[in-house]
Amino acid sequence: MMVSEITPEEQAELDKALYDALNPLALAIRSRETGLPADRMWEADPVEVALSVLAAWKVMDVEVRQLTARAAATAGSYGASYEQLGAVWGITRQGARKKWPNAVSRPAPVTAGKSALALFGGTAELSQSPSGGWCWTGMGADGASGTAAGGTLYATPEEAAAHAGAFLKEHALGTGDQS
Repeated sequence: MMVSEITPEEQAELDKALYDALNPLALAIRSRETGLPADRMWEADPVEVALSVLAAWKVMDVEVRQLTARAAATAGSYGASYEQLGAVWGITRQGARKKWPNAVSRPAPVTAGKSALALFGGTAELSQSPSGGWCWTGMGADGASGTAAGGTLYATPEEAAAHAGAFLKEHALGTGDQS
């Protein structure tokens, strides 16, 4: 995904929405600082009014940065890499890592593309295919064996482990219907 450009019409709508959000905040800041009612804000010294508006932009800037970090973390939690985050933001992978240091989790490396899982009295082996996807094979506590449905490959070892774990839970002993 590349940096998205917006149309002039979208830019005008964005500007209006930002000003509509900013004005009440600037009025509130100015009113608190001066004790004057909001409807008299513009009667003050122009420098003071402009500084109140700037202070409101600062508050919005801090909030936008927090929301941006949250969006980056959300993308990272779904598997986006720092390279992808950087591409969207128009910066390098290293720049994205510096900007959002905790957005992308780095799970412990899985040795040689294999990992074992033991849950509910059963076991499963996760393995990485040459294409990079992950699959699993398992043996439930009840003796049932299973694999990723239809040779399904999962994007991450965590996703494969979740499916294997569901299989192991379904085939645990003494947990209800085992039909």
